Amino acid sequence: MPITTDPNDPRLGHGPDTKPHPQQEAYIVLSKEERTKSFVRPVRHSYKHVGLMPNYPLLDLTDKQKERFGDDFVKFEKYPESETGRYWTQAELDRIGKGCGTVTSMNQAIAETYARSPNYYSDTYCMGCRMHKPVNEFVWEPDGTVVGS
Repeated sequence: MPITTDPNDPRLGHGPDTKPHPQQEAYIVLSKEERTKSFVRPVRHSYKHVGLMPNYPLLDLTDKQKERFGDDFVKFEKYPESETGRYWTQAELDRIGKGCGTVTSMNQAIAETYARSPNYYSDTYCMGCRMHKPVNEFVWEPDGTVVGS
């Protein structure tokens, strides 16, 4: 699997994907120097596609939120110790836990990039679906931690 540190490399693609296709010709990673600094997460090589998953409990919308958003959103995920969070649509709720279950493995440089900077990638490739999907649809094997968190 070719890797690059150049964000303008023409071999790079951009996800998420809307239809299946092979992996990109190359994937971007942090430089070797950056990857050799201390990791903030364990170096893990495999993740499982579990589908969209909330990180925190989903709350019913308040009357004020319903008035503001109408029928666009149906639940709110409040982030701890913050007034911010994420609003969920019914379509997103319907996708919770609906991943294909395939475990995908990655090379060392990509695994180290995730370990050094967990939010570096917004999407990752699923070998089962043959598509790039948002990282929050995957959990690390074997511990079940949401990828990107």
